[in-house]
Amino acid sequence: MSNNNNKMQYVRLGNTGMKVSRICLGGLSFGSSRSFDWIKDEKESIELIGKAYEAGINFFDTANIYSNGESERVLGKAVHYHKMSRSRIVVATKLFFPVMPNVEDFAPSRQQLENDSFNGSFINDWGLSRKHIMDAIEDTLKRLQLDYIDILQIHRLDPHTTMEETMETLHDLIKAGKVRYIGASSMPTWQFQKANNVAEKNGWTPFTCMTNFYNLLYREEEREMIPYCADQKIAVIPWSPLAMGLLTGGGKGRNTLRSEQTNQVFGDQLYDETIAGRVEELASKKNVKPAQIALAWLYSKPYITAPIVGIGNEQHLVDAVGALNIKLTEEETKFLEECYSPRPAHYLT
Repeated sequence: MSNNNNKMQYVRLGNTGMKVSRICLGGLSFGSSRSFDWIKDEKESIELIGKAYEAGINFFDTANIYSNGESERVLGKAVHYHKMSRSRIVVATKLFFPVMPNVEDFAPSRQQLENDSFNGSFINDWGLSRKHIMDAIEDTLKRLQLDYIDILQIHRLDPHTTMEETMETLHDLIKAGKVRYIGASSMPTWQFQKANNVAEKNGWTPFTCMTNFYNLLYREEEREMIPYCADQKIAVIPWSPLAMGLLTGGGKGRNTLRSEQTNQVFGDQLYDETIAGRVEELASKKNVKPAQIALAWLYSKPYITAPIVGIGNEQHLVDAVGALNIKLTEEETKFLEECYSPRPAHYLT
């Protein structure tokens, strides 16, 4: 992908000195179609990851649970296949859930894992204990074929492990050279702040970034999480900036790759016809795509480091990069935002 008018932009990750592209390439759609039929298999995944790198993206986000490890393995293979400069790229991954032995297996939910009937099968294979973190990081490094991870994120908070144990273990991984920075994902602000306070109190490394659900259809993070992150100069890296496809145009009935997950998590609570309609109206006015308006809105926020963008083909990549050049006026931003109504908080617990 080459277009002189679409140049990548870079920003520092929170209060660190590390620079990342304004677009973070999401790894959920890479790995194996045996996991979900919309996930790209190895060959196509490696090709698309290479196109993203060629476009200037140096920030890649995945998780050990994505395709039960295949996403990490494919990303690592792409890094080597395309001879990506290790000093240039930033690789982020997550841990918490068990990685199932077969790629097509579904990992138990957190509720199932906490049920006594599952303890025998998955004991010590999930959560944020020192044992599981240390075991999981070794497996992740092998799949990625890398010596270290730039950003290790906790996928969920583990209420059965003390924050002291978790934060000290993450700090030890940094001191051991296996991780450069740490982050967290999808949790109430008070828990995130408490974890950072525990780290600060004990002289351990605090979280550098927060990966949370944030887009035009879900803005509850503006209440506490975003103000806290802005105040502490913590990077905000929103996942699902297009609200699981609901902001790509076509209405609620649009058949998107993640529509099933949307219904499972949010039901009918997420979609707002007025907001989605305004995104489409503004896109038509500017002769761009609705998804580009949704991304441009995020790019315009000074507290957003880089939204995690999933791509299913090269055109999605072209659109995401092109959205960096779309500048919204104050009136246009107000037009998109003014009809938002409060929603129940979702932390995917």
